[in-house]
Amino acid sequence: MKIITLSYPHPYETSDFERMVLALGYFDGLHKGHQMVINKAKEIAAEKGLKSAVMTFDPHPSVILKKADQQAAAIITLDEKIRLLEEMDIDVLIIVKFTEQFAALRPQEFVDEFIIGLNVEHVVAGFDFTYGHMGKGTMETLPFHSRNEFLQTTVEKQTDHDRKISSTLIREVLRSGDVSYAMCLLGRPHYVKGTVIHGDKRGRTIGFPTANVDVDESYIVPPTGVYAVKIVIDGTEYEAVCNIGYKPTFKEERAVKPSIEVHIFQFDSEIYGKEVIISWYKRIRSEQKFHNVEELISQIGKDKDAAEQYFIENNK
Repeated sequence: MKIITLSYPHPYETSDFERMVLALGYFDGLHKGHQMVINKAKEIAAEKGLKSAVMTFDPHPSVILKKADQQAAAIITLDEKIRLLEEMDIDVLIIVKFTEQFAALRPQEFVDEFIIGLNVEHVVAGFDFTYGHMGKGTMETLPFHSRNEFLQTTVEKQTDHDRKISSTLIREVLRSGDVSYAMCLLGRPHYVKGTVIHGDKRGRTIGFPTANVDVDESYIVPPTGVYAVKIVIDGTEYEAVCNIGYKPTFKEERAVKPSIEVHIFQFDSEIYGKEVIISWYKRIRSEQKFHNVEELISQIGKDKDAAEQYFIENNK
C-alpha cells in the first residue's frame, strides 16, 4: 500500500496520480460501517480497473476545531488504521493533515484540491460524510461540486438492531463494559497496546501471577471489572483473564487510575518492559471487594474457568 501524506496547500499535480476510486472518511475504528464504504470502493475500482484508495484525516477534526465537548478518544491509532487498511488490500492511502487552514477551505476548494486535483474518477462515502468549512458540503452537494469530473456512490446507514453503527456508539459501548457488543460492531475485538510494568507482585503469592500493563491514555479502556481477553507477547497470542480495578480487597485508598492486570494461561516468563496488545472479548463480572484473601482466590479461579470456557465455546 502506497501512503501519501498531504497538507494544504499540497504540491501535487493531477498527473502525479493514477486514476483511482476514493473512499472518503475519518474512519475512526474502521468499524463495519466503514468497512462497507471501503469495500464498495475496492469493488468499483476492480470493476473499472483502477486503483483503490482511502482518504483519511489526522488528527481528528474535533482536536483542531477545539470542540472540547466533542473531543473523543480514538478507537484506534493512526498506525493501527494503516495496518488494518493494508490488511484490506488498499492500493493507496492518503492521509490529509487536518489543520485550521484546511478546515477553512470552502466545499468547492476541498473538492478541487483533494478530489479532482488527485485524479479521482469515483468517490465513495457514507451518507453522513461532510466536507469543507463547517461541514457545509454533503453527499447531496457533491454532484454539484464535482464539476462533472467524477462519479459518486453513497453508502446508506448501516445499523445493528436499529442502532446506527458509529464510532460514537462504539465508544459508548466500550465505556459501558460491553466489549462483546463492541466486537460485533467493529468486526473484531477492541484492543489496546501497553507496556508491562512492575506491580505489587501480589498475584504470584496467591497462585495467579499477573502482568501489570500500563496502557497509553489515548486508548479507550473498558471500565473496572473482569474480562476474558487475549494478549499478544512477542508476536504470540495467549488466552487470559484481565482485571481492571483498584484492588479494594487490599487497598483502602483509591488510586488515581485503575490497574490493568492480566493473568495469562499456560505462561511462565518474565516480560517486564515488553510491549503487549490486549484484545477484549467478554466482560465476566464487576470488580468487588472480598472479605478475605481466600474468597478472592476462589473467585479468581472461577473467573479463569469462565474465561477458558468462553474461548472453548466460541473458538475465538
